[in-house]
Amino acid sequence: MKITKVYTRTGDKGLTSLVGGQRVSKASTRLEAYGTVDELSSHLGLLASLLPADSHEYQMVVRIQNCLFNVCTNLATDQSQTPLYPSAHLPEGEIELLEQEVDTIMHELPERQGFILPGGCREAAQAHVCRTVCRRAERCIVALSEDAVVSPEVQQYINRLSDYLFVLAKKLNFLQGIQEKIWQNACK
Repeated sequence: MKITKVYTRTGDKGLTSLVGGQRVSKASTRLEAYGTVDELSSHLGLLASLLPADSHEYQMVVRIQNCLFNVCTNLATDQSQTPLYPSAHLPEGEIELLEQEVDTIMHELPERQGFILPGGCREAAQAHVCRTVCRRAERCIVALSEDAVVSPEVQQYINRLSDYLFVLAKKLNFLQGIQEKIWQNACK
Protein backbone atom coordinates (compact mmCIF):
# COMPACT_ATOMS: atom_id res chain seq x y z
CA MET A 1 0.00 0.00 0.00
CA LYS A 2 1.51 3.30 -1.10
CA ILE A 3 1.19 6.24 1.27
CA THR A 4 0.65 9.39 -0.76
CA LYS A 5 -0.16 11.82 2.04
CA VAL A 6 0.55 11.59 5.78
CA TYR A 7 -1.86 14.23 7.05
CA THR A 8 -5.49 14.34 5.96
CA ARG A 9 -6.96 16.84 8.45
CA THR A 10 -9.94 14.47 8.87
CA GLY A 11 -8.96 13.70 12.45
CA ASP A 12 -8.64 17.26 13.64
CA LYS A 13 -11.93 17.09 15.54
CA GLY A 14 -11.10 13.92 17.47
CA LEU A 15 -12.60 11.37 15.08
CA THR A 16 -10.96 8.75 12.93
CA SER A 17 -12.08 6.15 10.42
CA LEU A 18 -12.24 2.42 11.03
CA VAL A 19 -11.76 -0.22 8.37
CA GLY A 20 -14.98 0.14 6.38
CA GLY A 21 -15.18 3.90 6.82
CA GLN A 22 -17.16 4.29 10.06
CA ARG A 23 -16.12 7.39 12.01
CA VAL A 24 -15.44 6.95 15.73
CA SER A 25 -13.96 8.95 18.57
CA LYS A 26 -10.22 8.69 19.02
CA ALA A 27 -11.01 8.11 22.71
CA SER A 28 -13.06 4.96 22.01
CA THR A 29 -12.29 1.57 23.52
CA ARG A 30 -11.58 0.24 20.02
CA LEU A 31 -8.95 2.91 19.37
CA GLU A 32 -7.40 2.31 22.78
CA ALA A 33 -7.13 -1.40 21.96
CA TYR A 34 -5.45 -1.15 18.59
CA GLY A 35 -3.44 1.91 19.61
CA THR A 36 -1.96 -0.09 22.48
CA VAL A 37 -1.12 -2.94 20.10
CA ASP A 38 0.59 -0.37 17.86
CA GLU A 39 2.53 0.89 20.90
CA LEU A 40 3.56 -2.71 21.62
CA SER A 41 4.84 -3.08 18.07
CA SER A 42 6.95 0.05 18.51
CA HIS A 43 8.46 -1.32 21.73
CA LEU A 44 9.14 -4.58 19.88
CA GLY A 45 10.93 -2.54 17.21
CA LEU A 46 13.22 -1.17 19.91
CA LEU A 47 13.80 -4.70 21.21
CA ALA A 48 14.63 -5.89 17.69
CA SER A 49 17.17 -3.07 17.31
CA LEU A 50 19.00 -4.46 20.36
CA LEU A 51 19.18 -8.03 19.01
CA PRO A 52 21.61 -9.45 16.44
CA ALA A 53 19.81 -9.36 13.08
CA ASP A 54 20.81 -12.95 12.33
CA SER A 55 19.45 -14.34 15.60
CA HIS A 56 16.34 -16.48 16.01
CA GLU A 57 15.07 -14.02 18.61
CA TYR A 58 15.30 -11.12 16.14
CA GLN A 59 13.46 -13.12 13.48
CA MET A 60 10.70 -13.97 15.98
CA VAL A 61 10.28 -10.35 17.08
CA VAL A 62 9.95 -9.17 13.47
CA ARG A 63 7.48 -11.99 12.75
CA ILE A 64 5.44 -10.90 15.78
CA GLN A 65 5.44 -7.29 14.58
CA ASN A 66 4.02 -8.46 11.26
CA CYS A 67 1.31 -10.43 13.06
CA LEU A 68 0.45 -7.38 15.15
CA PHE A 69 -0.47 -5.55 11.94
CA ASN A 70 -3.07 -8.28 11.37
CA VAL A 71 -4.25 -7.85 14.97
CA CYS A 72 -4.60 -4.08 14.50
CA THR A 73 -6.58 -4.56 11.29
CA ASN A 74 -8.86 -6.97 13.13
CA LEU A 75 -9.39 -4.57 16.02
CA ALA A 76 -9.91 -1.62 13.65
CA THR A 77 -12.81 -3.46 12.01
CA ASP A 78 -16.29 -3.17 13.51
CA GLN A 79 -17.39 -6.69 12.60
CA SER A 80 -21.05 -5.77 13.14
CA GLN A 81 -20.73 -3.38 10.17
CA THR A 82 -17.81 -4.60 8.05
CA PRO A 83 -16.62 -8.12 7.25
CA LEU A 84 -13.01 -8.87 8.14
CA TYR A 85 -10.51 -8.52 5.33
CA PRO A 86 -8.07 -11.43 4.87
CA SER A 87 -5.34 -9.18 6.33
CA ALA A 88 -7.32 -9.06 9.60
CA HIS A 89 -6.77 -12.76 10.24
CA LEU A 90 -3.64 -14.15 11.85
CA PRO A 91 -1.74 -16.59 9.66
CA GLU A 92 -2.49 -20.22 10.49
CA GLY A 93 -0.42 -21.63 13.36
CA GLU A 94 0.87 -18.40 14.92
CA ILE A 95 -0.63 -19.10 18.36
CA GLU A 96 0.81 -22.61 18.32
CA LEU A 97 4.19 -21.22 17.26
CA LEU A 98 4.27 -18.94 20.31
CA GLU A 99 3.37 -21.90 22.53
CA GLN A 100 6.17 -23.97 20.99
CA GLU A 101 8.64 -21.12 21.50
CA VAL A 102 7.63 -20.78 25.16
CA ASP A 103 8.00 -24.53 25.72
CA THR A 104 11.39 -24.62 23.97
CA ILE A 105 12.76 -21.68 25.96
CA MET A 106 11.50 -23.05 29.27
CA HIS A 107 13.21 -26.36 28.50
CA GLU A 108 16.51 -24.54 27.83
CA LEU A 109 16.49 -22.51 31.06
CA PRO A 110 17.44 -23.58 34.56
CA GLU A 111 14.46 -23.82 36.88
CA ARG A 112 14.09 -20.83 39.18
CA GLN A 113 11.62 -20.14 41.94
CA GLY A 114 10.09 -16.83 42.93
CA PHE A 115 8.85 -13.66 41.34
CA ILE A 116 11.33 -12.01 38.99
CA LEU A 117 12.03 -8.29 39.09
CA PRO A 118 12.01 -6.92 35.53
CA GLY A 119 15.47 -5.95 34.34
CA GLY A 120 18.82 -7.50 33.64
CA CYS A 121 20.53 -6.78 30.35
CA ARG A 122 19.07 -4.06 28.09
CA GLU A 123 17.48 -6.61 25.79
CA ALA A 124 15.75 -8.45 28.63
CA ALA A 125 14.64 -5.20 30.26
CA GLN A 126 13.09 -4.12 26.95
CA ALA A 127 11.40 -7.52 26.58
CA HIS A 128 9.85 -6.92 30.03
CA VAL A 129 8.59 -3.51 28.87
CA CYS A 130 7.09 -5.24 25.82
CA ARG A 131 5.47 -7.83 28.11
CA THR A 132 3.81 -5.20 30.29
CA VAL A 133 2.54 -3.22 27.28
CA CYS A 134 1.26 -6.53 25.88
CA ARG A 135 -0.65 -7.17 29.11
CA ARG A 136 -2.18 -3.69 28.87
CA ALA A 137 -3.14 -4.39 25.24
CA GLU A 138 -4.81 -7.58 26.41
CA ARG A 139 -6.82 -5.66 29.03
CA CYS A 140 -7.92 -3.17 26.35
CA ILE A 141 -8.94 -5.99 24.01
CA VAL A 142 -10.94 -7.67 26.78
CA ALA A 143 -12.70 -4.36 27.48
CA LEU A 144 -13.50 -3.98 23.78
CA SER A 145 -14.82 -7.56 23.62
CA GLU A 146 -17.39 -6.70 26.30
CA ASP A 147 -19.10 -4.29 23.86
CA ALA A 148 -18.06 -5.50 20.41
CA VAL A 149 -17.16 -8.60 18.46
CA VAL A 150 -13.45 -9.41 18.77
CA SER A 151 -12.08 -12.48 17.04
CA PRO A 152 -11.12 -15.06 19.69
CA GLU A 153 -7.72 -15.73 18.10
CA VAL A 154 -6.74 -12.09 18.65
CA GLN A 155 -7.23 -12.35 22.39
CA GLN A 156 -5.50 -15.76 22.47
CA TYR A 157 -2.54 -14.49 20.45
CA ILE A 158 -1.98 -11.47 22.69
CA ASN A 159 -2.25 -13.66 25.80
CA ARG A 160 0.35 -16.12 24.46
CA LEU A 161 2.53 -13.26 23.30
CA SER A 162 2.88 -11.89 26.83
CA ASP A 163 3.94 -15.36 27.98
CA TYR A 164 6.49 -15.52 25.17
CA LEU A 165 7.88 -12.09 26.06
CA PHE A 166 8.28 -13.16 29.70
CA VAL A 167 10.32 -16.24 28.83
CA LEU A 168 12.22 -14.34 26.13
CA ALA A 169 13.38 -11.86 28.79
CA LYS A 170 14.53 -14.79 30.93
CA LYS A 171 16.38 -16.30 27.96
CA LEU A 172 18.09 -13.03 27.02
CA ASN A 173 19.42 -12.65 30.56
CA PHE A 174 20.52 -16.30 30.59
CA LEU A 175 22.37 -15.94 27.27
CA GLN A 176 24.29 -12.96 28.66
CA GLY A 177 25.05 -14.74 31.93
CA ILE A 178 23.02 -12.27 33.98
CA GLN A 179 21.39 -13.59 37.12
CA GLU A 180 17.79 -12.47 37.44
CA LYS A 181 16.82 -10.63 40.58
CA ILE A 182 14.21 -12.44 42.63
CA TRP A 183 11.70 -10.38 44.60
CA GLN A 184 12.53 -10.13 48.27
CA ASN A 185 9.99 -8.63 50.62
CA ALA A 186 12.44 -5.88 51.54
CA CYS A 187 9.81 -3.16 51.90
CA LYS A 188 8.99 -4.12 55.50
